[in-house]
Amino acid sequence: MPKVAVITLGCAKNQVESEYMLGVLEKIHLELVDDPRLADVVIVNTCSFITAAREEALATIMELTQTANRPRIIVAGCLAQQYAAELWPELPEAAALIGPGATARLPEIIKRVLRGERVLDVPGPQVRAWGLPRLTAGGQPSAYLKIAEGCDNCCTYCTIPAIKGPYASRPVEDILVEGRSLAGRGVKELVLVAQDTTAYGLDYYGAYRLPELLRRLARIDGIEWLRLLYAYPTRITPELIEVMATEPKVVPYLDLPLQHASEGVLRRMGRPGTGTAGLQAIERLRQAMPEIALRSTFIVGFPGEVEGDFQFLLDFLVAARLDWVGAFKFSPEPGTGAAELPGQVPEEIKAERYQRLMLHQQPITRAANEDWVGREVLVLKEKPGAGRSFRQAPEVDGLIFMQNDATPVGTMVRVKLTRVHQVYDLIGEPV
Repeated sequence: MPKVAVITLGCAKNQVESEYMLGVLEKIHLELVDDPRLADVVIVNTCSFITAAREEALATIMELTQTANRPRIIVAGCLAQQYAAELWPELPEAAALIGPGATARLPEIIKRVLRGERVLDVPGPQVRAWGLPRLTAGGQPSAYLKIAEGCDNCCTYCTIPAIKGPYASRPVEDILVEGRSLAGRGVKELVLVAQDTTAYGLDYYGAYRLPELLRRLARIDGIEWLRLLYAYPTRITPELIEVMATEPKVVPYLDLPLQHASEGVLRRMGRPGTGTAGLQAIERLRQAMPEIALRSTFIVGFPGEVEGDFQFLLDFLVAARLDWVGAFKFSPEPGTGAAELPGQVPEEIKAERYQRLMLHQQPITRAANEDWVGREVLVLKEKPGAGRSFRQAPEVDGLIFMQNDATPVGTMVRVKLTRVHQVYDLIGEPV
């Protein structure tokens, strides 16, 4: 029986795509293995959002060619979608190049690859493969739930619209079917993801439908938490705030992809809104939900960013008092408008600003965590001795380490927080 392994690179949305691949493959007579060194076929689900991601994908592929088992390699995901024409002649190590729209045909593609054929199956990015079976890792209490694909925003630095096509909301019923299936496998937290979750429904239904979707997901038995990532401040409606504030299963947490605060930099990025508008959105959220945890991500070293712009961003962080902050150094991606802008910032200045921003944010994050010391929170236990409260999203925020806890993974544990560990994590005792 042929053995197949899947390697996932990139973001949470890619993790979901890999689980669709595994769900499709589970239906046929193949053995799914975790270790690519034991596999006859390895699917590398790639990211190509920035140069570093493409380099990681190509390095992973080359590393697989050096393993003793020499598996047949299927290159899937964004790298294949974006660069199929260039990779097909230049990457003979790939037995197949497939786009996300080809996932349903994986069983036939693998059969052909095992027969020695070389397969190119990259449908246009507008091809949406909704309704596929999904296989998640056993015992995981949290799962990402993709509610849309693609993007209509025209950010000058971003390749996503070219890779994924225009924004396409997933039908509500299809989302609910997958949510119920995940709950039936023990998942307690659904983390809603899309390039812009707050745009959900506008293209398909003609109106923003995220509040209604949240209400319907909240009725699923077994689901305890619903969490939103990637919410554009300009699309946070009063209806969305209301459902977040009144629906107990929707955790008071929001990821706001602000990217910058300087009006000039945001204009060159092609981003909607301003730093002032971002602060106003944050204030509206805190008025409705005083304990809400907020996260954002910023780009440093964007073309034309001068020291004054960067200092404006640092001042914004003090005013915003975000719980969690991530940052990236600008990467000039081929084919994007930002790659051709004047005023490209030297790499050493990008690195210096990145370090300054992260150090600048640390005392703000630590103070936010210290505000919770002495209080009790529910913690979703993800691994022995550690888990997350409503304040922490999977993989990107801190953890809560629980002393003297013997409950099983997946349990909701009430914990009294006793101290902050360094900056990002907390320590507590089960009540």
